Amino acid sequence: MLARFFGNPKQEANVLTTLDKLNETLDMLAKKENVLLKKADAEVQRAKEFTKAKNKRGILDRIYSQALLRKCLGLLIKLLYEQQVEQLGNFQLRIHDQMMTLEGAKATTETVDALITGAQTMKEMQKAMNIDDVDKTMDEINEQTENIKQIQEALSTPIGAAADLMRYCFKWLFDLHSQSILFLKSLNKF
Repeated sequence: MLARFFGNPKQEANVLTTLDKLNETLDMLAKKENVLLKKADAEVQRAKEFTKAKNKRGILDRIYSQALLRKCLGLLIKLLYEQQVEQLGNFQLRIHDQMMTLEGAKATTETVDALITGAQTMKEMQKAMNIDDVDKTMDEINEQTENIKQIQEALSTPIGAAADLMRYCFKWLFDLHSQSILFLKSLNKF
């Protein structure tokens, strides 16, 4: 019961360990990606140097073809490095996806555990209650409310001179209202 309420420590530690391992793998892939990008840049620089050397020295066609070959080879190596960088990016994307899925599954598990605990607590609370007791209590509340209303009504009823004054005011208001209605009807005739 307590494991459901507070979570299973072994399972939570396992999830945290997995997330740590995934983060370490991401760091390693990012470092590897940086190394490959530096190597690709170095190959481009090397190819540029071979091109510049050819133009400055005016070397024979044979050397020119070797320089061109080296330049092409450097660009091919650069492309291979870029493909590896793209592959590493895909690996990182998969790891991020796995981390989000794992975190979502953990949240779902915790939510379900909390719902189960809530349902069990509600069930235990309902066992302590009886519908007959609830009906009896509601009847008592209604009876007491009715008694209070009667007492308040008795206390708010005017007595003696106040009652006479109240009756006179109501009669005067009723007469005033009747006269205003007659006056308005007479205006509508014209």
